[in-house]
Amino acid sequence: MEPAVSNFNAFMSISVSSGREHSAAKLSKFQQNLIRNRKSRLPTDRRQAAGPLHFVLPTATEDTFTAMLELDGSIWFRSGAQTWGGKNRIELLAQIDATGSITAAARAVGMSYKGAWDAIDAMNNLAGEPLVLRAVGGKGGGGTQLTDRARRLIATFRALEIEHRKFMENLSRAGLDASGDIDLMRRFMLKTSARNKFLGTVIGINQGAVNDEVLLRIAGGHTVTATITRESTKELGLQVGKEAIALVKASAVIVGAPGPGLRLSARNQLKGKITDVRPGAVNSEILIEMDGGATMAAIVTNESAADLNLGVGAEAVAIFKASSVILGVLD
Repeated sequence: MEPAVSNFNAFMSISVSSGREHSAAKLSKFQQNLIRNRKSRLPTDRRQAAGPLHFVLPTATEDTFTAMLELDGSIWFRSGAQTWGGKNRIELLAQIDATGSITAAARAVGMSYKGAWDAIDAMNNLAGEPLVLRAVGGKGGGGTQLTDRARRLIATFRALEIEHRKFMENLSRAGLDASGDIDLMRRFMLKTSARNKFLGTVIGINQGAVNDEVLLRIAGGHTVTATITRESTKELGLQVGKEAIALVKASAVIVGAPGPGLRLSARNQLKGKITDVRPGAVNSEILIEMDGGATMAAIVTNESAADLNLGVGAEAVAIFKASSVILGVLD
């Protein structure tokens, strides 16, 4: 049977925590001696009745810190090298399906309204097709709804959670040497600050003497062009048909008003409609949704936003240079 969601891979993280309940059968000699000393101080009748001890170890001394660490874990989906989402984002999708409202769903999972929309935009972009659709008009003034793809994704995640719990139980019973470098684990969790992330497929590579021009087809049939060095093309193993992630900082995106007189040298000019404007003291964040559900975020000055009449529902063009695109590949 084919997997319900083919573009995603499921991953598991293993973390450690202290101050949790332990069984004496799995303890270090130091910890077992600690329990014997404590138990020996009990009256005889209480000592006999105590039986197998389950206890919480003190966490004050550094000598016992490593031995007191326990396994914990979580699962999440990734598109290649880019983390797509875990339990919180899946729960957000489930709440949207249940309530039909972003506001209600965000409240249910403890997110802000802005944070929920940011998560949805990221999911739509990295999925390669829409997972959440805006339903305009109709009874109740519209709302949001999930696509069948999103519902299959939720079902897949629920099934993986069950298997994950079984795996963690077995792993905990096997024991853990928690003396590894926790700082190294933290380094593995680094995330990119680029606001725009798009999953796509390489459809062309124009080779040059020093630099290559890579064409990436993203959701909705749009093409993103990136300029990278020949060496980078080789190191990333880029070739036609290979999936990759395009990263573009919001500050690198220029917003223009479409029209017959708009002529620019920038290789990337993606048309869409403005779905949100988030004003700040000096700048505003503009969200442009393109056909296919992909969303591009841009930062413009408040003055420019006013001059171009950049309001919700207005048509706009997201413009950025090929040299502003960073490419990541699927391992």
